[in-house]
Amino acid sequence: MGTALIYDEEMTKYKLLWVDPVCKIEVPERLTVSHQALIKSGLADRCVSVPVREATDEDILLVHSEEYLEAVKKTPYMTLEDLQVFTLKYGDVYFHPNIYHCAKLAAGAALQLVDSVMTGKVRNGMALVRPPGHHSMRSAANGFCVFNNVAIAARYAKQKYDLKRVLIVDWDIHHGQGVQYCFEDDPSVLYFSWHRYEHQKFWPNLRESDYDAVGKDKGVGFNVNVPWNKVGMTNSDFLSIFCHILLPVAYEFCPDLVLVCAGFDSAIGDPEGEMSASPDVFAHLTHLLMNLAGGKLCAVLEGGYNLTSLPQSVCQTVQTLLGDPAPPSANLTGPCRSALETLHCVRSAHLPYWSCLSHAAELPTSDVSTKRAKLTEGKAPQAGEEEKKSAAVAEWPEPPRRVPPPVRTAAVLPDGVACPDRCQRFSSSEDPGPATVRKLRETFFRDANDGGALHTLVTLTALVEKMLKNEVGSGLALVSNVPAALACAARHVAAALNKRVLVVCVGDRMEVIPGTEDGKTVLVQFSSHESDEQKGKYEVPVCLKKGCSDVPGFMQAVLSLLLPLGYEFDPSLVLLVRTAGCEVCDSAWQQLTGLLQGLAQGHTLVLMHEEEKSHVATTVSRLLGDAAPPLGPLRAPLADHMEAVERIRHRLQTEWKLLQTTRCGECGES
Repeated sequence: MGTALIYDEEMTKYKLLWVDPVCKIEVPERLTVSHQALIKSGLADRCVSVPVREATDEDILLVHSEEYLEAVKKTPYMTLEDLQVFTLKYGDVYFHPNIYHCAKLAAGAALQLVDSVMTGKVRNGMALVRPPGHHSMRSAANGFCVFNNVAIAARYAKQKYDLKRVLIVDWDIHHGQGVQYCFEDDPSVLYFSWHRYEHQKFWPNLRESDYDAVGKDKGVGFNVNVPWNKVGMTNSDFLSIFCHILLPVAYEFCPDLVLVCAGFDSAIGDPEGEMSASPDVFAHLTHLLMNLAGGKLCAVLEGGYNLTSLPQSVCQTVQTLLGDPAPPSANLTGPCRSALETLHCVRSAHLPYWSCLSHAAELPTSDVSTKRAKLTEGKAPQAGEEEKKSAAVAEWPEPPRRVPPPVRTAAVLPDGVACPDRCQRFSSSEDPGPATVRKLRETFFRDANDGGALHTLVTLTALVEKMLKNEVGSGLALVSNVPAALACAARHVAAALNKRVLVVCVGDRMEVIPGTEDGKTVLVQFSSHESDEQKGKYEVPVCLKKGCSDVPGFMQAVLSLLLPLGYEFDPSLVLLVRTAGCEVCDSAWQQLTGLLQGLAQGHTLVLMHEEEKSHVATTVSRLLGDAAPPLGPLRAPLADHMEAVERIRHRLQTEWKLLQTTRCGECGES
């Protein structure tokens, strides 16, 4: 299955016809530069082109009132003066004789995308649409939006495909209040929005955009607002929110479909957002969502007003949907103080509703509140002029070129074990030389008859080198001696090649891995064995006493501990090891394998014992980029396991800044 791309030039055929300093940034070029960038990069040719259709009245009435629809229907026949008068009924929007037609196309494109994904014609996709939709309310246009494209798509998907749970992720820099109002009492739709807020001083200036607007009636807990209270938020702030709020809640919710309000005014250089997140962060955000809902993900364009960072961000998103390896996650410095304050407030507000947050520090939010009432004389601190100026004139490098390797996945397999489809069996044709063989034998083998195992290590070393040269993307090896294979691969990467390696072991504890002393290697071990020794920054034993069969506890450790640490470490290679005693269920193992593909540009090498050959096909499928199967709605993690994860996070958060969830000094934290 491929990736759908939906675009129609017709949606560029309306524009502002009078002077309006607020609306002048919403221009047809937003769509054309995005589409042209996809063509120029070759990404458009790799996508499945899906034609648009107009949304029907029945579609639009899933969200909007009949009175509002009938009023908009009249706009094609209005004079310029009538359009201006009609526009004044609503906020920060403009109308044009062709906008009703374009708005029907935009909503219809979102529905075409949903149909293509839900019927299995494609795996995922993106719709480049205009006008955007997430501000539009039941009976009102708002914020450049006429019809609420994603809200209509969510209701349509639930109705047509009998979906029980839909996740909407809104990473536009403005709060999508129209989506919130539509679903705030509906527990079948989880709406997540981060947005520039500045203590209610930023548009749309709504009290209900704050962190404590958590939903109403049966929908309480299913509305997650993340208010940014200063400009200049970075990749670290965005990834921190994903790891500590969105992903844990989303996995507990277990959606049948993920819809993204893909607004790129949250990228650097945008005059509306004034944020500092680089376009390539959207590759990582997209990847982190792609293992939810069995990979069923539909991204629909919302905002984005910098005609350089907008197309770059669109390309990063589409390239990830196509399955290309994510770019490096370099220079992550941890969330800023304001982001940590927001992070804590959101977690505290949702603590009663999500078991994955039940361990959150119970600080009184009045101490760190983002509410306007807490501020001196009710006035929010505004970003300084220099801060705003620097954000507006920001310069950033072109996103790194992402080159898919010639071989996506290769496997080192014993004779008699079939190589899965789309995977290449790997064998080294190069002679390693007597010095290399002698060193391997002296280091790992005392028995002179271990020729077969020695050959496996030579082959493994060759595979690692191919991966680090990007000639092979990912790999899997079935070996007779897992500890020796792990030590050999880790030593070769850290010592011989001078690269960083992240080692993730699941099952029985392994001996010390070379490289953890000098910071070249980080070892994270998931096991049921408690460690008496206080480990350092680079060796992280995660003791789950009841074993990794506690899927909610295991996933919580992966999402809020392993992923932040891995992103901050930014390895060149990930070694994922399934050791003896591994009790993690196959679906959780597949989720782990898929999530780790976002690190090290997808260079993950999985090591398993030859007796684990029953797991080869499903593991290779994840390495090839296929979405992991859903875990189902997760129950509460075991309390002992959550306490263990929190102890580790507290111990390491001074060293690994992305592990922080509250401001330094609060509640006994760093």
